[in-house]
Amino acid sequence: MCGICGLLNYKGNARAVIAAMNIHMKDRGPDADGIWISQDEMAAFGHRRLSIRDLSANGSQPMKSHSGRFMMVYNGEIYNANVLKDKLLSDKVCKESDFRGTSDTEILLEYAENYGLYDALRMSKGMFAIGLYDIKTGRLQLARDRVGEKPLYYGFINHEVFGFASDIGCFTEIPEFEKKINRSVLPLYFSHGYIPAPYSIYEDIYKLEPGTILTIDDPYGYFNPVDDGDLKEYYKADKAGRSFNATNFFDGHTYKEVYDDIDELCQDTGHAYTVYWSMKEAAMYGQNNIFKGSEQDAADELERLIKDAVTGQMVADVPLGAFLSAGIDSSTIVSLMQQVAPGRVKTFTIGMNEQGYNEAEIAKEIAGILGTEHTEMYIDDADAKRVIPDLANMFGEPFADSSQIPTYLVSKMTRQHVTVSLSGDAGDELFCGYTSYRSIERIWGKMGKVPYPVRKAVSSIVSPFAGFSDVAKIKSGLLGARNIADLHMIESDPWKYGRKITDIDKNPQDGRWNNKFLYAGNTLNNYLSEVNHETMLMDMTMYHPDDILTKVDRTAMAVSLETRVPLLDKDIIEFAWTLPTSYLRDDKVGKKVLRNVLYRYVPKELMDRPKKGFSIPIDKWLKEPELRSWAEDLIRRTKVRRQGYLNADAVHKIWEDFINGGEWKPQIWYILMFQQWLEDNDL
Repeated sequence: MCGICGLLNYKGNARAVIAAMNIHMKDRGPDADGIWISQDEMAAFGHRRLSIRDLSANGSQPMKSHSGRFMMVYNGEIYNANVLKDKLLSDKVCKESDFRGTSDTEILLEYAENYGLYDALRMSKGMFAIGLYDIKTGRLQLARDRVGEKPLYYGFINHEVFGFASDIGCFTEIPEFEKKINRSVLPLYFSHGYIPAPYSIYEDIYKLEPGTILTIDDPYGYFNPVDDGDLKEYYKADKAGRSFNATNFFDGHTYKEVYDDIDELCQDTGHAYTVYWSMKEAAMYGQNNIFKGSEQDAADELERLIKDAVTGQMVADVPLGAFLSAGIDSSTIVSLMQQVAPGRVKTFTIGMNEQGYNEAEIAKEIAGILGTEHTEMYIDDADAKRVIPDLANMFGEPFADSSQIPTYLVSKMTRQHVTVSLSGDAGDELFCGYTSYRSIERIWGKMGKVPYPVRKAVSSIVSPFAGFSDVAKIKSGLLGARNIADLHMIESDPWKYGRKITDIDKNPQDGRWNNKFLYAGNTLNNYLSEVNHETMLMDMTMYHPDDILTKVDRTAMAVSLETRVPLLDKDIIEFAWTLPTSYLRDDKVGKKVLRNVLYRYVPKELMDRPKKGFSIPIDKWLKEPELRSWAEDLIRRTKVRRQGYLNADAVHKIWEDFINGGEWKPQIWYILMFQQWLEDNDL
């Protein structure tokens, strides 16, 4: 993994600014530093390198193509780079002697020059964030991997300078950047604990959506994807080949049509978005082409696909290992790694002495059964508490999933032994593992039979009279859900604290987050008729990339550890969407098909037990003197009112209910992480 950044149309000392942006993300790439400035000084790229493939200078970036026309900065790994290279050679567009080294960076760059970036990404399996610049035309293309493993922020500074970066904090190194907080996204943050793509905490800075290419042409005119309407078109983009901006959209059926569509759109507005792979399309296709084999057949096919993915993702020129908890997902990945590895796989676990939170003993037993070279480290509350004040800086913008603490600690321990670690993330979202899916199915089974206008009217009538009961409030809120995904969205904040905590004007402009433009995920459409799969789709398009993958990327990159997620292999994702619900869960357990693979390597009785989760007792610790003092200093009424972002009365009501009545709400942690972020950024 690496860190990338770039500027277009910057009038000041671009080299100095890029150097500062590079330093800001040095943990993403501690091994090398690179800067490139175009001859006309219109474009400037920066790169920090974590060397994984081809450790020599031949893999250094920014990298110029063999012809000299294209310049690229790239963060990630292309696992099937050999397939791309074989095509370049067989089509005779490149010779073996054209390649200066063996890095996947060079192969991807040559493929993109010869076949176009759209074709290159359609062919590629991997995780990535890319900046590709055409020196001849001045066209910049940014791209992000299919699911959002690698981050990529972009936007404008003072409506004039266009910039992009792996770390949103890089923008604060630009002297002209004013760090204006985008108040309209605060209700989303305080509902979910993270800011979903395409939004960010700053005005005019956005996250590129997964599976998407952004093309921007000289003279790099200002655009706002939310206010202009680009985002509205994005929600309609449910298949690969669609190119769009606020003025128009086209569906390309051949690669040439896609490139022609991009050119036409750019002629109108100077920019265009293109979907090269769609999670929604994969889900709809899978559910319309249900797997016909038995459960045993499904497990056989899934095992084959995971083995293939693991084999591809174990390629590295540096030491490699895997996280191992006592859960189904990581145990499955490690089981199949050990099957294909030439020797013993290195596995890593952290344990806690806190009762109810320790799974290290089970993980050690699993490692013994599989024969891995296992390393474990036990931490206490002091170890975890020491991390907390540093978390806000680690993420660059407010982020508040408390499992970020153990994820950071296991990454830090793992980095002492290896440079790359595989993880088991995505099992719950792809194979119906969360118990909340049963809850959604049960609730929708009752209320979904009533037409939405009727439910909405009843919800509006009941809501004002539900003040005496939290249960009544929640039920009246859920009743107003438009569809399944909307129900899942509301369920994440049934108390509507996202609105109550924020101190923003209660007018339609600030309220747009909960109707059209600032509603994230796929809630504006009902894509799938089956309740579990529609809820899983919601999680795969929002919660998984913007919470789970963000947490893993930022905590691992803070210690310069590359993480890889085999279950996010394209073929596994597309296969998972073909599975019927009965192969995924029953009334007792989820992830049935994944379990059926794992039971071939680890005894069923060892795995069939309640999962404790990768979490910490943050609610307990916040009542203890050290962290309570830290928390109460962050939310002092005078401080909150002076900052002007939160409703001080609402914040203190939540805190007092927790301290005096033991009523824990996730928003407590959301508030503290937001307040710490404000302090760290002098806001």
